[in-house]
Amino acid sequence: MAGPIPELEGRATRCARRLCEADRVLLASHIDADGLTSAAIAAQALERAGIPFETVFEKQLDEEAIAAIATTDYDTVCFTDFGSGQLDIIGEHEDAGDFTPVVADHHQPADRETEYHLNPLLFGIDGASELSGAGASYVLARALADISEPEVATDGGTASATARADNRDLAALAVVGAVGDMQASGGKLEGANEEIVEEGVEAGVLETGKDLTLYGKQTRPLPKLLEYATDVHIPGISNDQAGALQFLEDLDLELKRDGEWRRWSGLTNEEKRTVASALVKRAVSRGVPAKKIDNLVGTAYVLSEEPVGTELRDASEFSTLLNATARYERADVGLGVCLGNREGALERARTLLRNHRRNLSAGIDLVTREGVTHEEHIQWFHAGDRIRETIVGIVAGMAMGNDGVSRSKPIVAFAEKSDESEDGGEDVELKVSARGTHALVRNGLDLSVVMGEASRAVGGDGGGHDVAAGATVPKGRESEFLEHADEIAGEQLT
Repeated sequence: MAGPIPELEGRATRCARRLCEADRVLLASHIDADGLTSAAIAAQALERAGIPFETVFEKQLDEEAIAAIATTDYDTVCFTDFGSGQLDIIGEHEDAGDFTPVVADHHQPADRETEYHLNPLLFGIDGASELSGAGASYVLARALADISEPEVATDGGTASATARADNRDLAALAVVGAVGDMQASGGKLEGANEEIVEEGVEAGVLETGKDLTLYGKQTRPLPKLLEYATDVHIPGISNDQAGALQFLEDLDLELKRDGEWRRWSGLTNEEKRTVASALVKRAVSRGVPAKKIDNLVGTAYVLSEEPVGTELRDASEFSTLLNATARYERADVGLGVCLGNREGALERARTLLRNHRRNLSAGIDLVTREGVTHEEHIQWFHAGDRIRETIVGIVAGMAMGNDGVSRSKPIVAFAEKSDESEDGGEDVELKVSARGTHALVRNGLDLSVVMGEASRAVGGDGGGHDVAAGATVPKGRESEFLEHADEIAGEQLT
């Protein structure tokens, strides 16, 4: 059976065969939405293949984390959504016989190779925009299904229908991971991601179609949906509670039922067209540029087996829910939601999401209020311990475009790491997150290189993608780091 991405099929099969040879596997993954969906896809694929495994999560796969993994008694370790950038360290443990790594990742690889390394960048596929970590895990899952024996049900039949037998049902989680990794920021998923979408549609777990790109179409009451729609700022509606209400009340539609505002997901297609048309007219009349108005409409990715009106129905809302779990040390909750726990885990995730939104709002307000420092080619702020290290990158990206925060320069954010050092004192490293725009990337920006080279120049380490990357640097060396980062970014953008 052919895999979804022909270029990766041979490597995926080799990795899958190695996993099938293992008595048991340690599954290690990153903690963001892409990492959680990567882990969930790999976990279900391993379970269906009858391979015993244990799952662990890491905020950052650094030398210390890899050394801890090496002390376990697992001979095979499957890394998902990270591992490529740490192959130099992983390789040392592989050479020492500590474990055999199987890596399914999409980040920029270190200057070291290993036999079981599945990464789109090795085959000319862009890991920042065409295939996510969850996508790489999905390719591996499809290969596992192809070479492993199908699970046998207790009634003597095969475990399930074709979708489960070939793992195509896991395409829905792969799409959630890609959307969470901002790979649909241009309005739709592209490249290898499109092949995964097609498999999800064929398996009956995904639906796609043109729709408004506003966040919250499943769960937000209509006035809040419009008020909080700030990616395309529409004067008199965006960030304007009274204006959003008045806009809706001027439409000849039934916008409330039983005294409650309806949600976008509950409108008929005709009603949606009415609202969308009025939004476009308002945007035109208020002078919103045509290119931005075009961004009001994009491809929606709907998980067709999930209940209408829930966060799980929409790939964007699902990914945000997941981001709100592991970033607050509850990766187990996010994994539980991905694996189908629709009771305790989902309710806990919703509580964490409410807290996450409050923290993001407070962080954005802080950055906007205090401002950023502009260098020649980059801009930056230092949050100290006022913004969690696990969300400071999200805050930085969301603050771009606010008063005093430019979208024409990449933004760099510092935050104190929450971990304590082994002697009980404060950690001597800082977390650094950087965000750019796809327009800057088209002009030559590669934040993976900026963060990697600048951090290593001051005794730290980093990497990531061209549009978003991270690093750790020693406290007290921020100025040196910024000098290097500004110089490298300047060379890329000129």
